[in-house]
Amino acid sequence: MSSAIIQLLVLAGIAVFLILRLRSVLGTRDGFEKPPASVSDNDVSRRRGRPEFDVIEGGPDRDITDHVEDGSDAAKALAAMKMAEPGFSVSEFLGGARGAYEMILMAFENGDLEDVRSFLSAEVAEAFDSVIAEREREGLTVEANFIGVREVSLQNASFDRATNEGEVTVRFIGEMTSVVRNADGEIVEGNASEIKRHRDGWTFSRIMGSNDPNWVLVATGE
Repeated sequence: MSSAIIQLLVLAGIAVFLILRLRSVLGTRDGFEKPPASVSDNDVSRRRGRPEFDVIEGGPDRDITDHVEDGSDAAKALAAMKMAEPGFSVSEFLGGARGAYEMILMAFENGDLEDVRSFLSAEVAEAFDSVIAEREREGLTVEANFIGVREVSLQNASFDRATNEGEVTVRFIGEMTSVVRNADGEIVEGNASEIKRHRDGWTFSRIMGSNDPNWVLVATGE
C-alpha cells in the first residue's frame, strides 16, 4: 500500500472522529426545527404570583410617585386603589378635586348647598348647614369672589381592603375675596379689594370599583 493511500485513510479517520465529536456536542438537526418557544403571557402571569417574579414592570408608577413618596403608606394605598380599580388615575383625581374645591367652597360661602349636596357626606353637610343657618339667624350675608387655586397637593391616602373604600386627603391653597354684610348692608368683615388665601385639608372618600364615579367630601380641616 502506497504512502499516499495511507495518508488518505488517516485523514478520513480523523474527519469521521471530528464529525462524531461535533454531533455529541451540538446534536443533530433534521429538517426545519422551530426556534425555542418564547415565554407566553400566561406563563408570565402565573409567575408573577411567585416571589422570584414579583417585580414591577417599568419601575415605579409615576402617576403615584409624582405625588407621594415611593414606598410610603400613601403610595401603597394608592397602588391598592389602582388594583381595585385599574382605571383610577391619581393625577386625574387631583384635577377633579381642584374643581370640586372651588364648587363646594363657593356653594358654602353663598349659603346654598343644593347643587353640591351629593358630594358631601352627611356629617360635612350637617356642619356646613349649621354655619349657614347661624349666618341667617344673625342676618349676615357673604359676598365672595373666587380668584383661583394656587396649590393642590396630595397629603395622605388610605385604603380599606375589606370594604374597598379609599380615602385621599388633599391640601388646597385657594385665593378669594369676600366681605360679610349685616342686615343693613354694612360690611362687618372683610375687604372686597383684598385677596385672602385659604388653606384647607379636605378628605375625599369613595368605594373603588363601584359604579358611582363621584368622590364624597368626608372631612375638612387645615
